Amino acid sequence: MAATSDQPATTAPRRKAGRHRGEGQWALGHFTPLNANEQLKKDDDSLNVRTRIETIYAKRGFDSIDPSDLRGRMRWWGLYTQRKAGIDGGKTAVLEPEELEDKFFMLRVRIDGGRLTTRQLQVIGEISQQYARGTADITDRQNFQLHWIRIEDVPAIWKKLEAVGLSTTEACGDCPRTMIGSPVAGIAADEIIDGTPALDEIHERYIGNKEFSNLPRKFKTAISGSPVQDVVHEINDIAFVGVEHPEHGPGFDLWVGGGLSTNPRMAERLGAWVPLDEVADVWAGVVGIFRDYGYRRLRNRARLKFLIADWGVAKFRQVLEDEYLKRPLVDGPAPAEPSSRWRDHIGVHQQRDGRFYVGFAPRVGRVDGSTLTKIAELAEEHGSGRVRTTVEQKMIILDVEQDRVESLSAGLEALGFQVQPSPFRRGTMACTGIEFCKLAIVETKGRAAALIDELERRLPDFGEPLTINVNGCPNACARIQTADIGLKGQLMLDDEGNQVEGYQVHLGGALGLDAAFGRKVRGLKVTSAELPDYVERVLGRFQAEREDDERFATWAARASAESLS
Repeated sequence: MAATSDQPATTAPRRKAGRHRGEGQWALGHFTPLNANEQLKKDDDSLNVRTRIETIYAKRGFDSIDPSDLRGRMRWWGLYTQRKAGIDGGKTAVLEPEELEDKFFMLRVRIDGGRLTTRQLQVIGEISQQYARGTADITDRQNFQLHWIRIEDVPAIWKKLEAVGLSTTEACGDCPRTMIGSPVAGIAADEIIDGTPALDEIHERYIGNKEFSNLPRKFKTAISGSPVQDVVHEINDIAFVGVEHPEHGPGFDLWVGGGLSTNPRMAERLGAWVPLDEVADVWAGVVGIFRDYGYRRLRNRARLKFLIADWGVAKFRQVLEDEYLKRPLVDGPAPAEPSSRWRDHIGVHQQRDGRFYVGFAPRVGRVDGSTLTKIAELAEEHGSGRVRTTVEQKMIILDVEQDRVESLSAGLEALGFQVQPSPFRRGTMACTGIEFCKLAIVETKGRAAALIDELERRLPDFGEPLTINVNGCPNACARIQTADIGLKGQLMLDDEGNQVEGYQVHLGGALGLDAAFGRKVRGLKVTSAELPDYVERVLGRFQAEREDDERFATWAARASAESLS
């Protein structure tokens, strides 16, 4: 593995406003669809596809599905076709969609704020076992994803979900996706402000509403009043971050324009303080700007971050105030530094009511339906009716009396979950990967799980906070650019000239304190077989070269290319 010179992290470039050709911005009168995706959204609002699923496709089967529904509108109801088994990563960008996809679906269950009752978790587990061959993955946006779903079973699944207050509405698609929130909102003793009422108001007013069902692309929301800043606000389209205003009290600092994929960009502060009861209105104003001014000509420039890059925050705030809110926003302070280097709530923590919540770590978010029902039963047995998912693919059980904490922890350990996990199990995430994803190039979940096991065996005394994020393609669903060690899947040649699965390495990414994208060292790639050796080697150099209490990200930013190779 050669490592020769540094290559700066990519960011969405700032472009001059007033582009020389139309970008499909509705506010400027450009309503003519400029690509096939915009045409299908104009032809029929994507929310309408549910009726066809229930009355036609579920009765006539997969082959009856209109292609524009299959590869377009059905996403608004959480449905993607999954990858056909046996197709290797070299064919990902070569085959046509109908050649890549199987006649089964991934189904994403929308869980705003990661909030679940034990009954809801039990129902997801039951659906997994009955309809999804036992599959269930926790995503880094607090959802559950199920696989092997047949179109014939979708109406029955919806009925079961909706009977307990869950849905798949706008879990995917060019719309407001699942809103992430602090998993300990209203619970944590150190919380600045509880954002739950704002999440609920936005959901009630706007989710499934055709006012925002046709956006240029997906729109990601984060709301948290936790001082540990537990919703990766820096990489969302909009984020409300808990702050204490010196005059007005607790509220939220407003951030816009974050996002990753192939052109990563950190969100920026608008410098505005938003009280809890105005969050939904401000959210709608920002989404309205995206709907009306967002770029619709090219899909790869259709995220809010590109509009922010062109406009700048001053113009964006002015348009928000003048055209959408019709009033000025209150200036406010920036958030304090995160109160913890870990932002995942793993472990045992006292709640504000004197009870405790217990965070535990599945490996890379992979569970199964049977285990989900057992977690629900275990939580109820120990007095809890509420569980949470986190943006690190972990879970939390709330409301446990002190005298039941030890027993609950032991029960979780018996199920294979750790309340006090190693840094490797705690800090490793992985996307879906080639097992099910049509965009993936390499395997991820199994590879990351095996890496955890190997690092725990080789480095049992390593105790520093560390994040290792494994992604199957360049789209960064697992946030590779913001990890201490980010691994972007690609095909490469091994020492014998054989094409094998491997990863491009990003080092030193971080969110929170000193947020930055990871450093890419030119030529630094590693095959999947070499991965444990490489990570062990670079962590050994970190331990040998670090200064007192230096974080891995800080060391990686200054380390030589040789130390990182």
